[in-house]
Amino acid sequence: MGYHRAGFEVTGVDHVAQPRYPFAHAVADVLTLTPGYLRGFDLVHASPPCQAHSLGSQRWIAAGRSYPDLIAATRELLEAAGVSWVLENVPRAPVRADVVLRGEMFGLKVCRQRHFELGGWWCMAPALPLRGSVKRGDFVTCAGHGGHGSNSLAVWRKAIGIDWMSKQETAEAIPPCYTEHLGREFLAQQRRAAA
Repeated sequence: MGYHRAGFEVTGVDHVAQPRYPFAHAVADVLTLTPGYLRGFDLVHASPPCQAHSLGSQRWIAAGRSYPDLIAATRELLEAAGVSWVLENVPRAPVRADVVLRGEMFGLKVCRQRHFELGGWWCMAPALPLRGSVKRGDFVTCAGHGGHGSNSLAVWRKAIGIDWMSKQETAEAIPPCYTEHLGREFLAQQRRAAA
């Protein structure tokens, strides 16, 4: 949604059908896509599963559960395509933190810090205002089952700026304002380069 708001025509790809996804999308394993297919896009954004690196998953990993770590394979595909790209994940993931975005940078009631590794372009983050806490009620936890009274879907949707997803989808999403910021910065660079 953020890239759409920034001015992109969006095509999504996921390994499962996403009936509430508001744009054209294909059901496919991203890692089966060819570099040639990716070259048909101006910018490719990839968000591999985060559970292998998420702080919230560590207790499950310690109990023997395993999660796929697709970051290296995804990066390899993006680099092979030779297009501008974004690789997003959680703070503990092995991605370069070229840009770090948090909800409070955009006035959201969710922290949802995410790291963005960029290929073929650069971007700056907005200033980070004074921080608050979930316990004090400054922010909402939109992950797992929520926390500190923030477990309703209505509260999550308002906090993260998404009103079309299920609770599980919202728990795994990044706020659209993050990708809107990235998309606007990318397009501005393209315009400057063409001038």
